[in-house]
Amino acid sequence: MLLCLPLWLQAQTPQDKGLQIAKDADAYDNGFGDFTADMVMTLKNKKGETSVRQIRIRTLEVEGDGDKSLSIFDEPADVKGTAMLTYSHGLEPDDQWLYLPALRKTKRIASDDKSSSFMGSDLNYADMTSRDLEDYDFTLLKEQKDNGHKVWLIQALPRRPEVIDETGYKKSIVF
Repeated sequence: MLLCLPLWLQAQTPQDKGLQIAKDADAYDNGFGDFTADMVMTLKNKKGETSVRQIRIRTLEVEGDGDKSLSIFDEPADVKGTAMLTYSHGLEPDDQWLYLPALRKTKRIASDDKSSSFMGSDLNYADMTSRDLEDYDFTLLKEQKDNGHKVWLIQALPRRPEVIDETGYKKSIVF
């Protein structure tokens, strides 16, 4: 039976392969418990000027549901203390809140507002949540090796117009 596996893998369509890779990637981070990262976001405007933002991210895995994540901006001074709390859910829409220290207000990010820009970047609020695999059709576009590791270029097309409305994307290409 194991001898037939390479033949079966070759017989898969690009859609079957794309879906399997997406499922494997989704399952890869199961069981991590919690995660901490210090990150740098570099924004570049049309003139080539850059703005650097330092962010602390804390994520807690919730068994049987999605994850809880807190992102806190530490620098520069104009965004210091801004925080975003995200509760990702497996089958329901994710919940997100943004704390704005200058206003001393917490704003809930509505589902129809998730395609808005996140903190002045090219990312949007939907990019800060998990993707429900059932909402997309996946296609493997390309497979190659990079530094000895297998990498894939996958296209994700939303299955429903509501997903496009929520994310702002008619198509995603993931590498």
